[in-house]
Amino acid sequence: MDLQTPRPSWWSRNWKWVVPVIVVAGILLAAIPVAAIYLFAQFFLNTMKSSGGYQEALAAARGNPAVVQALGTPIKDGWFPSGDIQTSGSTGESDLAIPVSGPSGSGTLYVRATKSLGDWRLTMLVLQIKGSGERIDLLAGTAP
Repeated sequence: MDLQTPRPSWWSRNWKWVVPVIVVAGILLAAIPVAAIYLFAQFFLNTMKSSGGYQEALAAARGNPAVVQALGTPIKDGWFPSGDIQTSGSTGESDLAIPVSGPSGSGTLYVRATKSLGDWRLTMLVLQIKGSGERIDLLAGTAP
């Protein structure tokens, strides 16, 4: 009588390569939505930071003595500006809230701008200091 040992199951023969493949596939499947969200956020933030009076507002804040006194220098913009930008050809409007900070403090720069004939013009520019709530109108005393 010839006795043979039973053949090992498929799992017993293949687990050493199946487990790493499943782990790597799971990591890749989890990374795809995270990467898509990251790329969308980067595109959105770069678009916002390059238009709608954003750069003009930062330049005005950095050059304002009251803002420099309140925040110190250098004044940096934060990671997550919020607001709305709508453009149509050479016209548009933007309404933004830009987090800003310096070595002496931080706050939010509120910006309203209009685009006419291709040029952005700041119509409202106010810095609200975090903590004290003090508001500095950067356009006060300027000609319309």
